[in-house]
Amino acid sequence: MRVHGIEIRITRLFNTYAPRILLNDGRLISNLLVQSINGEDLTIYGNGRQTRSFCFIDDMIDSLIIFMNSSITGPINLGNPEELSILQIANLIRSKSTNKIKFRFLKELEDDPLRRQPSISLAQKELNWKPKIMFNDGLKITREYFQNKLTREK
Repeated sequence: MRVHGIEIRITRLFNTYAPRILLNDGRLISNLLVQSINGEDLTIYGNGRQTRSFCFIDDMIDSLIIFMNSSITGPINLGNPEELSILQIANLIRSKSTNKIKFRFLKELEDDPLRRQPSISLAQKELNWKPKIMFNDGLKITREYFQNKLTREK
């Protein structure tokens, strides 16, 4: 920016989820949804008290468009600050399953942070943006996609 006089934007994107993510991408939401739909126990690493925040793709895209059209260079955090424990997320996913599903606790992952929640105060102030889609609503949309995709694959 300083050397070449070009416009830049720097953002920190936090966890995002959506329909059409790979069923086997190895991330929390896809893993738990696939396990739930297949009637498998839900895998939880550690005690499940670690927290995470997930932003639905529609909100993330909106935030990026607003940010890119602004004069702010950043860095700026973009994500959803709605913080849930892994156990809360697993319980939400389990509650939507028609199968009787248990939790399977495994050894905690190395370097797994206890808390992950973005501070989006700068995005709220400078971009007048905050996410609109709460986790449970986005999860319903994502689960429907996963259910349909897994049914077609069988």
